[in-house]
Amino acid sequence: MSLFTSRRSALPGFNLSLGYTVFYLSLIVLVPLSAVFLKTAGMTWESFTQAVASPRVIASYKITFGASFLAALINMVFGLLLAWVLVRYPFPGRKVIDALVDLPFALPTAVAGIALTAIYSKNGWIGQFLEPLGIHVAFTELGVLMALTFIGLPFVVRTLQPVIEELQPEIEEASASLGANRWQTITRVILPELYPALLTGFALSFARALGEYGSVVFISGNMPMRTEIVPLLIITKLEQYDYRGATAIAAVMLVASFLLLLVINLLQKWSRRYHRV
Repeated sequence: MSLFTSRRSALPGFNLSLGYTVFYLSLIVLVPLSAVFLKTAGMTWESFTQAVASPRVIASYKITFGASFLAALINMVFGLLLAWVLVRYPFPGRKVIDALVDLPFALPTAVAGIALTAIYSKNGWIGQFLEPLGIHVAFTELGVLMALTFIGLPFVVRTLQPVIEELQPEIEEASASLGANRWQTITRVILPELYPALLTGFALSFARALGEYGSVVFISGNMPMRTEIVPLLIITKLEQYDYRGATAIAAVMLVASFLLLLVINLLQKWSRRYHRV
């Protein structure tokens, strides 16, 4: 039998499969995204800059990008600790906690927002104890941070878990036998192996938080210039029939999303190359 004989595949031939793929992606992804840029292209530069750089829009950028970045940083630290505990330490209820990590994936974001608001409001289960201390969560910037941290945690944990599973405990034992203390083992042995996955999880969490709407809209209070996020501002402009203003802001967020996707792909490529070396 010839070495060049093609293997039998369950899918149609390459040309037909490629045609279906291009058609599907065009219908679901490319056409809607192209419509956003085409709608924005009809604006003058002056009207575009006015739409995307007004004080209210700048304030929404600050709260959205700032809270998303902080939430991703928090998830990077505590997601690493959670992933390490779930992989390295057997304890009762570990499978339950491991399943709860995926809860933000399955839970509707609006339900998450309502639950967080009920818990951290002035009369909530936790909020009633924080209010006397002067800590206000619901309807503040802290509430936005709380919601974005909640929805971004699984991305860090699930990215790190396979890498930690491949990290052999013998490496830590060898480091200790050579005289390294725990801090040296963590910083010079463990973290260098986890850096690529850790950065990828951070970027995924950050990108997810940028587009979050449902869980934030309830707990933020939606106060312009203070707790109004960009997705909510886009919805507000659509309700006011300001379609060009909404698409202009959406175009800025799309560019930011594309840049984040590029960073994520580069990090994943670096991660694969790093582990091969």
